[in-house]
Amino acid sequence: QLSGFNIVGEIPGTDLKDEIVLLGAHFDSWQGATGATDNASGSAEMMEALRIIKATGLQPRRTIRIGLWGAEEGGLIGSRTYVSEHLGTKDAPKPEHGKLSAYFNLDNGTGKIRGVWLQQNMAVKPIFEAWAGPLKDLGVTIMGPRNVGSTDHSSFDSVGIPAFQFVQERLEYNSRTHHTNMDFLDRVQLDDVKQAATVVAVFAWHAATRDGMLPRK
Repeated sequence: QLSGFNIVGEIPGTDLKDEIVLLGAHFDSWQGATGATDNASGSAEMMEALRIIKATGLQPRRTIRIGLWGAEEGGLIGSRTYVSEHLGTKDAPKPEHGKLSAYFNLDNGTGKIRGVWLQQNMAVKPIFEAWAGPLKDLGVTIMGPRNVGSTDHSSFDSVGIPAFQFVQERLEYNSRTHHTNMDFLDRVQLDDVKQAATVVAVFAWHAATRDGMLPRK
């Protein structure tokens, strides 16, 4: 029987504090190594994004929350439990369902963010393109329309929340470190981790300060 726990923290918002922008990554790992690229790097990047916002003194309008999920490797159990307890379902939504503007996830290794998988939510494409415009010098150019799965954003997407996985350079992720005994700290690309955290901070900030919540599918 699998068991685990989630770690949740937040930066409270101001005039729209009851609305939420959620950043997430799973902090459990495969047993063969320490899980440096799957998914310690993603967890660290999401924490660093909040640190960046906090350190600048910026005050987001919406609350920016982070969820570090347990038991992802056992079937997205941590994020699914959060969704069940806090959001409900499409047919029986709980109050927070209508207050969650967006969910952003990182779980594809240690490479730079190159864009966003849009989950066939094409209404967000021009919004994200505007946010990514100043990030072109960091290589953020891809707005991929397709649905991607197999990680925690799927838990939120399944109940109708605008939920997205970032497009990341895979580097050795699929070929070497993912669920292997080589997933140790020496495989982490530090400069790319810094780039990813910066990009997440920008997206979180924009999502938390724009006048309206993100459009839903």
